[in-house]
Amino acid sequence: MKINKRWEIPWHIIFFIFILVLLYPIFYALGFSLKSLQDAYNSPLSIIPKNITFENFNQLFTSLPALKITWNTFVIASVVTIFKIITSFLAAYAFVYFIFKGKNVIYFFLISTIFLPFTITMIPNYLIISSLGLADSVWGVILPQLADAMGIFLLTQAMRSIPVSLIEVARLDNMEHWRIMKDIVLPLVRPAVTSTSIWFFIMAWNEYVWPVLILKTVDNYTLPLALQMYISSEGGTNFTVAMAVSVITMIIPLTLYLIFQKYIIGTFVSSGIK
Repeated sequence: MKINKRWEIPWHIIFFIFILVLLYPIFYALGFSLKSLQDAYNSPLSIIPKNITFENFNQLFTSLPALKITWNTFVIASVVTIFKIITSFLAAYAFVYFIFKGKNVIYFFLISTIFLPFTITMIPNYLIISSLGLADSVWGVILPQLADAMGIFLLTQAMRSIPVSLIEVARLDNMEHWRIMKDIVLPLVRPAVTSTSIWFFIMAWNEYVWPVLILKTVDNYTLPLALQMYISSEGGTNFTVAMAVSVITMIIPLTLYLIFQKYIIGTFVSSGIK
């Protein structure tokens, strides 16, 4: 469908305004992280600092173990991503290429857990983690997140695009399943695995509700919890430092998304088409 040329410029203007609205919070956080607190109060709507200062970052690193908190966040996000992608890949392979009784029923109930609110599993998970003595530790945050139904769904959709006959021929050649997964399936679904991994990492990196229930010691905090310290009534009103935390929090996920965005978009589009 062709758009009339006289409508191209208005549509481009609307699109440009829409982009600015989406990007404004990012530029706002970056600009205010480089402002002094007085400058921020004097010009709360201007994102351009009058005098660039790194005092907010210096205060952040002196008042909190920022490197340790960043490392905690990275470890949690990385471990959760690795385990989720492994369990999702293995489960998807079984659902697509194995034949067993009740497969469709199991798959249906597994995928239906996507629609369960977190509040339903929050208390049971908390009681289990507490009974295991993992409260206030990064492993207490990691353990309940080792599998993900959405990851199974996405990789199942990707593997269904591979002809079953290709796997059957490999089995006739006496190839074991681990070799089929490594040499045949994984290379063919690598874009889906990459995009799903990045999505898992971003979700784990930004997770707030579960870590705030488990982690009590500042040394075990993640970046979203550190950010909350500066925007809550108990944590003070130094929101320029909060903006510095926001900048550190968004650097790695934003960089990963910019690098792998074509895989992420392609995976969700293909999953919707199939």
